[in-house]
Amino acid sequence: MKPVASFCLSVVAAACALYSAVLPAAQNVTPRQAAAVAASSAPGGAAALPLAPAPDAAAAPGGAGAPGLAQTSTVHVPFSALGAYLPLNLRGLEDARTVNVGVRLDHIVTGARLRLRYTYSPALVFPISHIKVSVNNEVVATVPFAADHAGQMVTQDIPLDPRFFTDYNQFDLRLIAHYTLDHCEDPNSSALWADISPTSEFILDTAPIRLPNDLALLPAPFFDRRDVSRLRLPFVMSAAPDNATLKSASVLASWFGALADYRQARFPVMSTLPADDEAIVVGTVADLQQLHLPANLQLPPVNGPTLIVADNPASAGRKLLVVTGRTGAEVDDAAYALVLGKAAMSGASAQVSHVDIGVPRKPYDAPRWLPVDRPVAFRELVDNPNQLQVSGSSPDAIRLNLRVPADLYSWNGAGVPLNLRYRYTAPTVANNSALAVQINEQLVKSYRLQPAGAEESQGRLQLPLLSGTGSRSTSALDIPAFRVGSSNQLQLRFNLDSQKTGLCAAVASNPAQAAVDPDSTIDFSNFVHYAQMPNLAYFANSGFPFTRYADLAQTAVVIADRPSPEELEAMLTMMGHMGQWTGFPALRVQVARPSEVPQLANRDLLVIGGASGAAVPDGWLRALPLSIGAADGITHASFSVKERWRNGAKLTDGSARLDESGPLAALLGFQLPGSPGRSVVALAATDRHRLTDVLDMLEKADLVAQVQGDVTLVRHDEVESMRVGDPYLVGYVPWYARIWSKAIRHPVLLGVLGTLAGLLLAIGAFTALQELAARRRGI
Repeated sequence: MKPVASFCLSVVAAACALYSAVLPAAQNVTPRQAAAVAASSAPGGAAALPLAPAPDAAAAPGGAGAPGLAQTSTVHVPFSALGAYLPLNLRGLEDARTVNVGVRLDHIVTGARLRLRYTYSPALVFPISHIKVSVNNEVVATVPFAADHAGQMVTQDIPLDPRFFTDYNQFDLRLIAHYTLDHCEDPNSSALWADISPTSEFILDTAPIRLPNDLALLPAPFFDRRDVSRLRLPFVMSAAPDNATLKSASVLASWFGALADYRQARFPVMSTLPADDEAIVVGTVADLQQLHLPANLQLPPVNGPTLIVADNPASAGRKLLVVTGRTGAEVDDAAYALVLGKAAMSGASAQVSHVDIGVPRKPYDAPRWLPVDRPVAFRELVDNPNQLQVSGSSPDAIRLNLRVPADLYSWNGAGVPLNLRYRYTAPTVANNSALAVQINEQLVKSYRLQPAGAEESQGRLQLPLLSGTGSRSTSALDIPAFRVGSSNQLQLRFNLDSQKTGLCAAVASNPAQAAVDPDSTIDFSNFVHYAQMPNLAYFANSGFPFTRYADLAQTAVVIADRPSPEELEAMLTMMGHMGQWTGFPALRVQVARPSEVPQLANRDLLVIGGASGAAVPDGWLRALPLSIGAADGITHASFSVKERWRNGAKLTDGSARLDESGPLAALLGFQLPGSPGRSVVALAATDRHRLTDVLDMLEKADLVAQVQGDVTLVRHDEVESMRVGDPYLVGYVPWYARIWSKAIRHPVLLGVLGTLAGLLLAIGAFTALQELAARRRGI
């Protein structure tokens, strides 16, 4: 009996240990998570949490998840993935920085630690200097400094209680620093510093929980805004989807791309259910029957546009979102209802009775673009006015993101008016306190902050046109040595200098505050829409010209008659980019095949093809700036005309045309044959598998910055841009602007014309005065 008793005791002890491991996290489950656990009854599992770019392959020992689900997994979330791309610089007697981390709705934290990598000043008084760590405004740890490691990179793991973790969590890292035991310290002394490395990371042990099949949770778990990693969401469609199915999938992909935003999104396409992921199943009832879905996937009857959330039979714990209907039009309606959020949906399925997608969008009214027809107040650029306030002697810059249309043109050479109003803690005497205004980290103007008693500061300044064209001719678009794209950031950086006037004669530590008035404005309304095309930089940075209409009402996507999964992935991923750039789903995009191109003369075309000739009509081959084909089993890329310039450097007449072999991918831009002013952008490759190189390139800002001209060649992490075709113009410039833009290029002629105009005006005035005098004498 003793062995049996010992075995029973060991089982009880193990159960208690398991309960104590799970209980702390369970006590912190949000109401929706608690409801999800209560609603989960069917067994299933989830392999890992895609919360961070580098999940740990091995599950943490001793972890446990919900019944039937996978055990605890470990993920690493570096500070750089949370927006802290640069070191967090802590300065002064007391300074703090904040890092935010979220936890997916379908996971709970069972264990956590902060791996802090930091460096600190060797001139500190170490017994009283430290870093204070707070979670959601509650202090959880202090990190002491030691003389032995001063001035060196230190790595320290800080255990964190998982009960502190909620859906969103705010971590404050506050430096408490002293360089002397005397009471008089200079709060701006150069000895008071510590730097937190962006490689610092949160290491989280997470356990999956089963969510109910409830449409009210959408877009979770297919997209979770708490997750900062790249969205990877497979689409399941028939092997040969028709145009209607691809249209519905494009609308859904653009919506998920808009939700993912800075995270980026990829949409692999397959005809079977994924074994380790959530998925979107799109198609009519007949299409779903062709997919041969598992028999245990029980779907309700479909009598109209229908949305269904169901368990993925191929992956325990994962979900499927089924968008279906009896016809292609009904599938469209189901997709519209989802992306527009016009139906209050709950439960495992919902049938859409009616949906109205509204009137077509107007040009240049994308939600993520600044209005360019009026001044824009700063309050429209932030979520909370508190984002326009800072404190401390050297605070972080106030940052305002500015996305504008790529084709803005300054016909009179004027800049962007910035009407700036600000407030600050005035220094008692004149010093070096200043406000620096920067655009994309480049200084525009610096204001000296006046001491107390001076008139409240406010200023007005001119920023250079962001499109880079200015008053120069269209040739300026050919050699953008350094390009500021349509996605920009305005930085307002306050530096509130020390007010110390002598030994122990200083103000209290960090009392200074500064704020920019929300009524400050920036105005792009003085510019016209006019650009020289093709310019792939416009496309790579903002999707122009397709995103000129946020709903892509003037865009058609051309894809081969029998597209490969890689080509379909490229198509849906590009639709995701369109949603990311505009913040709006592609409700009115059109999908077409090469034979239908002649009917698309009034649209801009996005062509997706593994090879440049796979998805284009035969009549286009002469218009293509780059020809990609195969001969004798070897792929070749050659230009149809000689290069004008490469990577911004002009080439002399007679330069040899490119003829290369080997794998490569390319972006091509040219004017639609027979349709002046209409643009074509094509994704081409020597092999359909190389299309992913273009998709990878569009996710890397440093490579996107190298995209120019009408041909961009991509070889893994190498980008080469050039111009080989003829330019064309889009947009409109008023007649008076045309005259002025030509006149300012000839200052001597302009002076002569000005003199003649002055003489004519003087003669006219003199004549009018003579007639007036004659009338008076006659009276």
